[in-house]
Amino acid sequence: MADLADAEALSAVAEDSRSAAQAWRAVVGWVSIVLQVVIQILRFSPSSWAQLLSFVGLRDHPHSLLSSSAPFKPLPSDIPVEISMETPSSVTSAEELEKLTIVLDLDETLVCAYEASSLPDIVRIQAIDAGLKCFELECKTVDKDAEGREKINHVIVFERPGLEDFLEQTSKFADLVLFTAGLEGYARPLVDVIDVNNRFSLRLYRPSTVSTEHRHHVKDLSCLSKDLCRIVIVDNNPFSFLLQPLNGIPCVAFSAAQPFDEQLLKVVLPLLKQLSLEKDVRPVLYKQFYMPEWFEKHGIPFDNQSP
Repeated sequence: MADLADAEALSAVAEDSRSAAQAWRAVVGWVSIVLQVVIQILRFSPSSWAQLLSFVGLRDHPHSLLSSSAPFKPLPSDIPVEISMETPSSVTSAEELEKLTIVLDLDETLVCAYEASSLPDIVRIQAIDAGLKCFELECKTVDKDAEGREKINHVIVFERPGLEDFLEQTSKFADLVLFTAGLEGYARPLVDVIDVNNRFSLRLYRPSTVSTEHRHHVKDLSCLSKDLCRIVIVDNNPFSFLLQPLNGIPCVAFSAAQPFDEQLLKVVLPLLKQLSLEKDVRPVLYKQFYMPEWFEKHGIPFDNQSP
């Protein structure tokens, strides 16, 4: 009887060991799958770290260890309460105001572009299947081949969701200016495709940017007007408008990994409509984003932080 009991005990221990081993293999397999997904995400987009942190709930958590590294007060996923619910004293009828000027960045704001040779087919297929509009483009570069001829880059461009509708609606109440740090050989044919109705009254390319002691390729809005009360720039890179931080909307960067992005129509457009009724856009944008303080933290001083 004792031998039988010992045998049963050993059998139970062996069974427990097998169960534990199976559970451990399942955990290892799950971790392996997660790591593969993470690797694919990180290879998919230059802004993937931000997307990943946002996905796991770290990026926007007020008590996160990473919260101090947030680049600026992010543009919310819906209309800001203070913008949509309150009517500032400066709001007036559109007939009494000069037309608003909206300066729009190109890459990662209106579109995202990739060299065709470096874009995996699976990425393109998944983005198109999800509904993103895309087109291929041949762009001239500043590089020359061995015979001195201009090199041609083959580029795949993805339009940000709602782009056409966004341009149509904003052009009804504002003058649109395209301002990109990209070279004209790349940007001009691209904009020809997305702006077939010529809604941009002006296109500015890299030669129109300026260099400062802090950054190169800065977009100085004073080249458009000395009066900045009715000028706003939408750009995913806040350093682009470091000379006029009170006029900037730091939009969320766009990539092909975001086929269901709603920033243009659900977030940026309502804010721009509200700004079109402001005598001076700067107080509203200051209270929304506090960009001068953000630049101060990055070593870029700004004298008048309270408009």
